[in-house]
Amino acid sequence: MRHLRTLLELSTTDVEEILKIAKEIKGKFKAGERTVALPGRVLTQVFEKPSLRTRTSFEAAIIQLGGSSIFMSCKDAGLEGREALGDVSRVLSSYSDAVAMRTFSQQLIEDFASFSSCPVINALSDDRHPCQALTDVLTIDETFGRLNGRRLVYVGDGNNVAASLAIASAMLNISMAVSAPEGYRLNAGLIAELQRKYPGCDITHIDDPRVAVKDADVVYTDVWTSMGQETEAKQREQLFAPFQVNAALLAAAPDSCRFMHDLPAHRGKEVTDEVMDGPKSIAFQQAENRMHLAKGLLVWLLDRRR
Repeated sequence: MRHLRTLLELSTTDVEEILKIAKEIKGKFKAGERTVALPGRVLTQVFEKPSLRTRTSFEAAIIQLGGSSIFMSCKDAGLEGREALGDVSRVLSSYSDAVAMRTFSQQLIEDFASFSSCPVINALSDDRHPCQALTDVLTIDETFGRLNGRRLVYVGDGNNVAASLAIASAMLNISMAVSAPEGYRLNAGLIAELQRKYPGCDITHIDDPRVAVKDADVVYTDVWTSMGQETEAKQREQLFAPFQVNAALLAAAPDSCRFMHDLPAHRGKEVTDEVMDGPKSIAFQQAENRMHLAKGLLVWLLDRRR
């Protein structure tokens, strides 16, 4: 059975097929045609963290594909100790065609999937954010016309978003540099794993963000403090202040460079209004693509003709 717990369980061909389906469905959508590929299918979403884009993009996606969505908190689902995890997974998956989970723990998603009789999607964990990374490469592809050989520069915390972007970059031959303070860099073990699995992949760390962006096709940032890290916020703001994406930093990048942010944006911290709302920003195209990618992913997971 297909799951999406992490991008590492997909092949490059799988990723390319998901992107192809998403692009096809988006093209028809923009031409005024709804692709009703999954009539009667049910997506259950189980969230431990609040969300704007994740919940609504998946819900809109399954509805527009002809299906329906059920939303539950982890507490509603009994995943906070009311029932055994395996029991919850067996029951929910028997009612659902797919389950999307947004949690703190990656292990919770892994364990739920081990009991599930339907595909399980990691809609976000503290370790990985595969749907966001797939959305991002979809956006880069449609902006520049190809992925192979592009250069992505991620400025900020080496978090779940950065990790999943690194995996996608290694798979699709995108050069990726991460610029972050010491102690907040991309996990060295992940980089080593990617270098073993994808020989020749180009994932590097560059201390100075102005040096990092000099050849960038895309400059990408994320919040400095994620949910669950609120007690670290003041310390992080001090450490990350030199890594703000502002007009001066973008001026060090090529004119053709574009800016991306997975949102929500903390304006005035990791990014300025001038950049977020400026002509180089494709952050809202990127946000819209969360829905189109969700459609491509759901069809890839559930349409048995593929």
